[in-house]
Amino acid sequence: MMRPAWYLLALVTTLLAALHIQIGTPLSLAQQWQALHEVQSLEQLIFVHTHLPRTALAVILGMVMALAGGLLQLLTQNPLASPMTLGTSAGAWCAIVLAGVLAPRLQLPLEWLALGGSLFALILVGALAGWRQLHSLNALLAGTALNLLLGSVAAIAVMLNDQYSRTLLVWGAGDLAQNDWEWVLWLLPRLAPALLLIPLLCKPLHLLQLGSQAAAAAGLNVMRLAIITSLLALWLNGLAIAAVGIIGFVSLLAPALARLLGAHKPADNLGMAALLGAITLLLADIVAIWLSRHLADLLPTSAAIGLLGGPILIWLCLKLPLASSLPDATGHPSRHQPAALIGLCLLAALILLLCAISGKDAAGHWLISWPDAGLWALRWPRMMAACAAGMGLAIAGLILQRLLNNPLASPDLLGISAGASLGMLIGLGIGTSLSLWLFSSSGAVVVLLALCWLAPRQSPARLILLGIGLSSLLEAALQLVLAQGNQDSFQLLNWLAGSTYHTTPTQAIALLGAVLILGGISLVFTRVLLLFGLGETLAQAVGLAVPQARVLLLLLAGLLSLAISSQFGPLAFIGLVLPQLAIQLGARTIKDQLWLASLIGAALLGLADLASRTVFFPSQIPVGALASWTCGSLLVIGLLCRRRRIA
Repeated sequence: MMRPAWYLLALVTTLLAALHIQIGTPLSLAQQWQALHEVQSLEQLIFVHTHLPRTALAVILGMVMALAGGLLQLLTQNPLASPMTLGTSAGAWCAIVLAGVLAPRLQLPLEWLALGGSLFALILVGALAGWRQLHSLNALLAGTALNLLLGSVAAIAVMLNDQYSRTLLVWGAGDLAQNDWEWVLWLLPRLAPALLLIPLLCKPLHLLQLGSQAAAAAGLNVMRLAIITSLLALWLNGLAIAAVGIIGFVSLLAPALARLLGAHKPADNLGMAALLGAITLLLADIVAIWLSRHLADLLPTSAAIGLLGGPILIWLCLKLPLASSLPDATGHPSRHQPAALIGLCLLAALILLLCAISGKDAAGHWLISWPDAGLWALRWPRMMAACAAGMGLAIAGLILQRLLNNPLASPDLLGISAGASLGMLIGLGIGTSLSLWLFSSSGAVVVLLALCWLAPRQSPARLILLGIGLSSLLEAALQLVLAQGNQDSFQLLNWLAGSTYHTTPTQAIALLGAVLILGGISLVFTRVLLLFGLGETLAQAVGLAVPQARVLLLLLAGLLSLAISSQFGPLAFIGLVLPQLAIQLGARTIKDQLWLASLIGAALLGLADLASRTVFFPSQIPVGALASWTCGSLLVIGLLCRRRRIA
């Protein structure tokens, strides 16, 4: 029954490969055939050593990335699992970036760096979501959170090494342009053993579809299968990243589309996914080549495939079944007395005071004294803005975690920050004299209105998945600017990292006022948040209008995120970690959690502002990158402590 589909996909792959060759060269078919035997002109030389290896690489890597995603989906039984959504691609990219920046002379093998970074990321995702929950929404949320953490680490490394960062930006954009057959010849011997191993895994993976317990009862060593399959998938994806950088969506879309076409058995799914992967990457690269001829700058292949695959990803989020298995968002607070909470408040106030009076002189020596008028005029706006941003994101994160009853929910996952980023991208592209704040605010408002419209129509789990899909779509557009390596790229990169460099007193006061007003309004909804934390069924049973309340709370959290993201860029991870940290520190009621989380946010961002201007003195690092790294580290440490207590 699958033979007609196989023949059709093979024919489409062949036709697209031929079109891919033709769109890249002005040579006729006769001249192309002659070039294969003897090169007689510059155009033929370019054809043989540029166009042909690019086509070959598109076919090979499309198949490789599709196989990597298909193996992960079959192993986890998660139709939306892929190296991109589970954070392993970000782990590979971060490992290669850090090795290139910190130890360029060692020239470590790229494939092993990518495998090590991917494996590290997968272990963290398994620890965050639980190894038995990789089939659920938790794994996707944990992978998205890990993308934010590893992205902040890589961003700090890039910004501290300006000369090397231009090459990293171009490489990380994921482009298939080639100068010779080097990468094709590099890939083939490394792929051969892995491709020979895949047919041997099809039967065990088919048995695993019955469930891990049933498969184990039938004699299958589930643990060994999981280790071999995951390592094989990470190796394939790592090879692709080492060759051309990060190209998302192929590993996710190809296996999912194969399943929609009826290929449910592992052998059929992997084979059809490989053909669909080649088709997807060929089509995206054709679009990239064609658009590059009509644009001032070259369009990376990853941006083209993001623009094509983003809408499909959003559609898959709505159509494919997914086990949510959402954990309790309330957490388990420690038994602290009110006096201890007051002590935490005083400690936070002391931290803010030290941040205000601490700094370094021109020689790099620490000084703790009240700054003079000129220095204070430069310092207090950015510090006030950073503290206000920490307060607002902590409140927004707590609202979303209670609203969606999920401790992994945060403003970053709903796509509001991505909307603000796209707005700023449009402003940079137009080159208008209007304030970039207007464009970033407009982008965030569009996403916020879309989410408010979708909130009554979709479940909380689907709403988060739509945010992830929207963020992935908008990220593809951002790569177009970042790949150019020009001044706009670095301006956008600094803004994406959460910079407060150019904050004016008016902006700082306005942001603090907006956060205080919206934070005060959130206190009115404490009882509603408590009911949502107990479950929507119970909330509806006591008379709460759940759809309307969800829209209002989403609007409140969205406005807080909008005010911060539109002004300072996406400050990632803060809204995810701080609410849970407030709960662990003993805040039991919603009201206590709101003010304690906001106070911790102010103290944390105040420390991040201090570190941004002193740790790498005289260089400065954006506050958001340091805060994201700090919050991500706190999350990992808390997770390890929790696992140790359970053990």
